[in-house]
Amino acid sequence: MTNFTSALWTETLKMRRSKVPLFTAIGFSVVPLVGGLFMIILKDPEAAKSMGLISAKAQLTVGVADWPAFFNIIAQAVAVGGAILFAIVTAWVFGREFSDRTAKELLALPTSRETIIGAKFIVIAVWTFALSLFVFGFGLVIGYLVVIPGWSTDLLQTAFVDILGSAALTIALLPFVALVASMGSGYLPAFGWTILTVAMAQIAVITGWGDWFPWSIPALFSGAVGPRAEQLGMHSYVIAILASIMGLAATFYWWRNADQTK
Repeated sequence: MTNFTSALWTETLKMRRSKVPLFTAIGFSVVPLVGGLFMIILKDPEAAKSMGLISAKAQLTVGVADWPAFFNIIAQAVAVGGAILFAIVTAWVFGREFSDRTAKELLALPTSRETIIGAKFIVIAVWTFALSLFVFGFGLVIGYLVVIPGWSTDLLQTAFVDILGSAALTIALLPFVALVASMGSGYLPAFGWTILTVAMAQIAVITGWGDWFPWSIPALFSGAVGPRAEQLGMHSYVIAILASIMGLAATFYWWRNADQTK
C-alpha cells in the first residue's frame, strides 16, 4: 500500500466513523422535500389555504408546479445552500485536526504533507459530489411521488447538467475554506469566510459583476437569477478554474511550510 493510498484510507475511515456524513445528508434532503411541498401548494392552492399554507408566497418564490421549476429549486439550493453545507464538510475535514490536536502529529508522519492534504481534498470532493447526486436522486423520487407535470428526457439531461455543474463549480472553490480553516486553526474562521463569500456573491450579482466574482458563478450557472447564457461567459469559467487552482496551491503551500507548536 502506497503512502497516498494509506492517507486516503485514513481520511475515509475518519469520515465513515463520524456522524457528519449522515447529518449532512439529512440536512441536504430538506431541499427536495421543501421543493415538493411548494409543488403541492402550487398544484392545489385552495387545499393549501385550507391547511394554513400560503400559496401566494409559493407562487412568488417558485412560479408554477412543473418539473422545470422543481429542478430549478434543487439547482439553486445546490449552488447557494451547497456553498454553506460543503464548507461545513471542508471545515470539518481540516479543522478537526486542530480541535482534536492532531495537526502536529500529521506533520511528524513519514508521509509527506502534500500526500495527506491531497487525500483530504479527494475525500471532500467525493463526499460533496455524492451529496449532490443524492439530492438529485432524492428529488426525482419526491417529484414522482408528488406527480409533477412537465417531465421529459431532455429536461432530465438538462437538469442533470445544471445541478451537478453547479455542484462542481461550488466544490471547486472549497480549497479556500480549507486554507482559512488551516490558517485559523479550527472551524470558526472557515465559517466566517463562508458567510463573507456568500454575502459578497450576492452583492456582486446585484451590482452586475457576478460573472467576474468566483463565488457568484455557481449560483449564476444554476439559473438562480436568469438564463445562464446571459449571465456567464467563457471568462467566468476561466476565473472559477483559476480561483480553484489558487486555493489549492495556497493550501498546499501553507501546510508545506507551516510549523505547528500546539
